[in-house]
Amino acid sequence: MTQPILIFDMDGVLVDVAESYRETIARTVEHFTGAAPTRQRIQELKNQGGWNDDWKLSHHLVTVAGVEAGFEEVTAHFQKLFHGNGTDGLILRERWVARPGTLEKLNQRFGFALFTGRLKWEAELTLARFAPRLRFDPILGMDEVKEGKPAPEGLLTIAAAHPGAKLFYVGDTVDDARSARSAGVPFIGVAAPSNPLYLDLVFLFQEHGAYAIVDDINYLEEVFAE
Repeated sequence: MTQPILIFDMDGVLVDVAESYRETIARTVEHFTGAAPTRQRIQELKNQGGWNDDWKLSHHLVTVAGVEAGFEEVTAHFQKLFHGNGTDGLILRERWVARPGTLEKLNQRFGFALFTGRLKWEAELTLARFAPRLRFDPILGMDEVKEGKPAPEGLLTIAAAHPGAKLFYVGDTVDDARSARSAGVPFIGVAAPSNPLYLDLVFLFQEHGAYAIVDDINYLEEVFAE
């Protein structure tokens, strides 16, 4: 029997990015406009869908503030803040969500794959830092698909790499849910109680037919309890 596959999103699922990606969005927008958006405002846009790409989200917030700045300029500043000089980048503020042994136990029953809105090398960097012994096959980043989420391309690519396997996609945004639905893959939504729009997100996942909704990935084992 073919082993089922858990496909993970990374940001907000495997790693807590409140002080990395979300903070980088706020600081990037503040750099260009003089005012940082609130975490709730960022989440409002995420809940609208279509803003999976944090570069595009940052540029959008700069633009709607009436500031003329090119997308490449905004992206360059974003990446400078995120990576820094290797010792001071906001990426270093990330926290691995899974408690010790949680994913290792799941990995006994499921194969793992990754479909993230990060660049592939950034995802590999984070996995090497936090979970060097876990194998994700394949790892798909935003730079490896022609159409990012909510398009289903990444999930369909992973499905093709595991013919006949039952797939589940674990994500934390509406775009993740839409991508899964378009690909015909059951979706498991992660809605952290600390999210400023937690209940809104739960309702959105329910509307999109989520297979299950959990507070974080430490509860995945309960979803698949026999």
